Amino acid sequence: MERRLYDAAVQGNKISLLDLLGEDALLLDRFITGRYPETPLHVASMLGHLEFVHEVLARKPELAKEVDSHKSSPLHLATAKGYLQVAKSLLQVNPDMCLVCDIDGRNPLHIAAMKGHLDLLKELVQARPWAARVLMEQGETILHACVRCNQLEALKLLVGRVSDHEFLNCKNHEGNTILHLAIAAKQTEVINFLISSTTIDVKCVNEDGYTALDLLSQNQKDMTDKQIVESLRRIGATHAKESPLSSSQLKAIRTKILWDQTDPVPKLKKRKHGKRLVHSNKNADWLERKRNILMLVASLLAAMAFQAGVNPPSGVWQDNGVSGFSTTESNGKNHTAGLSVLADNNSDVYTIFLICNTTGFLASLSIILLLISGLPLRRRFFMWVLMVIIGLDWLNARTPPRTHDSTSFQIDQVPPKISDEIGEPDIPTP
Repeated sequence: MERRLYDAAVQGNKISLLDLLGEDALLLDRFITGRYPETPLHVASMLGHLEFVHEVLARKPELAKEVDSHKSSPLHLATAKGYLQVAKSLLQVNPDMCLVCDIDGRNPLHIAAMKGHLDLLKELVQARPWAARVLMEQGETILHACVRCNQLEALKLLVGRVSDHEFLNCKNHEGNTILHLAIAAKQTEVINFLISSTTIDVKCVNEDGYTALDLLSQNQKDMTDKQIVESLRRIGATHAKESPLSSSQLKAIRTKILWDQTDPVPKLKKRKHGKRLVHSNKNADWLERKRNILMLVASLLAAMAFQAGVNPPSGVWQDNGVSGFSTTESNGKNHTAGLSVLADNNSDVYTIFLICNTTGFLASLSIILLLISGLPLRRRFFMWVLMVIIGLDWLNARTPPRTHDSTSFQIDQVPPKISDEIGEPDIPTP
């Protein structure tokens, strides 16, 4: 019976539909509870069978929100084919289907704009205007879709109905506004409309650092292009190198540069403009140079701190025994081989040395781990902080503790019987 119902939907045969429902009143319910690639309402909507659609919606309006294997609703299919009356019937039953996106991330308003079905687009915008602000794949808006498909009238309609300054200048994932796309595709009418009738930002820079004027200047081939350049100039358009970047633009460019670089050696990012080369942002190069210098200095300081830790000032005791020479505090005390001489002779100085040395060692290791972790350090402030830490470590390394008492001893404290232990030679009496 499902096969017969599909045939009736293809033909738009309302009488056959009624006969089948007379035989099985639950026939349409199976398409709601079961797993079918599409429903008879999808077929009838795609083919524009209005009476069949009315009859199905009158008996089972829930079928209007069912989606097929491509996540398309009957409203998607009716919109794609441009069946205005079918779409109106579906909207009356469930206008929220304007917000449902198919497998490609497009809702019925996106499809109507891309196809240029203006009457349908008006109905959909009137039913759910905020559906026009839903983003598609690659972060593109419905305005991007209009420009890509060269649908100027649909663009004018949407700019007048649902667009504001922020939405009009929205960027996709590549940082391109609709003006960038229009210039790249040489859509002269769209460009003239945008620069004459909207508040499009002609100075906006994309992810590659190009303004609209930069893109147009690369491929000036005819008089029309030159006229567009003049029009852009009149409303304040500039090349990217002529206008300073905003903080958000600088942040985006720096992030892209730092993540794209695979060689730790700073290098120039080259892009061909005829015979010219566009260099990477100077601030990013400065950060990369400082990163390499910090890595080198931090490694040296960590090695110095480690060496000082295993071989402290004044050395270590070479044997076990009684301290026969040192300060008064440690005089006559036992010492152990391998322990610091300074720790026994002047524990306060040794403690200060140990704290400073450990702090410098850990700080250097922390900076090394931070730099090799791949974390993008995009601000000069953070780099200055790391440089100050390195400077403090360097001062610790350059000012070892004074061990005035630990390295000096008085003559009377020298063990007196060294010669006795060695033994003096017997001199024969003549």
